[in-house]
Amino acid sequence: MARNDHRFTPEPPTRAGYEREEFAVSAAEDEFQVEDFSEDLDENEDARFRRASRRVPVRKGAVTRKTAVRLRWGLVAGGMVLLLAGAAFGAGSYGLHSWRFRLNASDNIETAGLKMVARSQVMEVMGSDIGRNIFKVPLEDRKRQLEDIPWVESASVMRLLPDKVRVSIVERRPVAFFRSGSKVALIDATGVVMDIPPRQKLAYSFPVITGIAESEPLSTRASRMKAYLKMVGDLDANGANYSRDLSEVDLADPDDVRVTVEDPGGALVVHLGNADFLDRYRIYIRHINDWRQQFNKLDSVDLRFNGQIIVNPETRDRQQVSTPSKMY
Repeated sequence: MARNDHRFTPEPPTRAGYEREEFAVSAAEDEFQVEDFSEDLDENEDARFRRASRRVPVRKGAVTRKTAVRLRWGLVAGGMVLLLAGAAFGAGSYGLHSWRFRLNASDNIETAGLKMVARSQVMEVMGSDIGRNIFKVPLEDRKRQLEDIPWVESASVMRLLPDKVRVSIVERRPVAFFRSGSKVALIDATGVVMDIPPRQKLAYSFPVITGIAESEPLSTRASRMKAYLKMVGDLDANGANYSRDLSEVDLADPDDVRVTVEDPGGALVVHLGNADFLDRYRIYIRHINDWRQQFNKLDSVDLRFNGQIIVNPETRDRQQVSTPSKMY
């Protein structure tokens, strides 16, 4: 029988025991080091940088609601944009492919402002669009093509839903007849030459312009026509209306506008220069009868020079007539 003498025999330490002891020592050292470091700090410095322990309350509820409202409206707006974009795409696709928007016949092309321009001339431009969807008609191209017609000053082309196109024309206004060789036409203030319509309903009473050619640049013709309009405006000032007596105006020389006057004694060419048209023409009116009595043959008169008149300047029979200054 074993004997228990109550003696304590210590057990040899295991590896785990060593580790526990090392950890305890290590923790004690760390605690010792922290305590030493704290003792070295200056209390006043520590108090200056120490944060307050009181928490500042932050209101988050209002910001959250505002953000939520903004997000909700943003989603609604985005949805509306997508919805409208889809509707526009659908409408555009329908418009481009539906038979309801097709130009089925020439009657679907309306015209306005046509007097000298024939409808057939408009259809030469617009005829290729018959059978085409109105949204596929190139409006700007058709506008430029219509304005290439000499009588057309400006044009507009617009769509009329669902299946029509309207063409509006502003025609040029002629200011004189134009003669070049055997061709006789009409000409406007900018120098554009227009053929006389075969069935014109308007009767024009204009002088005939000569001395310029259709082959000349438009800028050259426009400059010559500017001199013509200045001369006509001067002769018709204050209701004088002397331009009605002119049968022909020669613009070959920009510095000398020559007019042919239908006088009871016969046609007469009057040189008016490039200024003072009304004063010089009145000299002709006052003295034409005297000149016819003085000269057996009177073809032309040059009134460009102050104090003298040259009779028949284009022929060998030219003569100079001195006149008192009161004639001018």
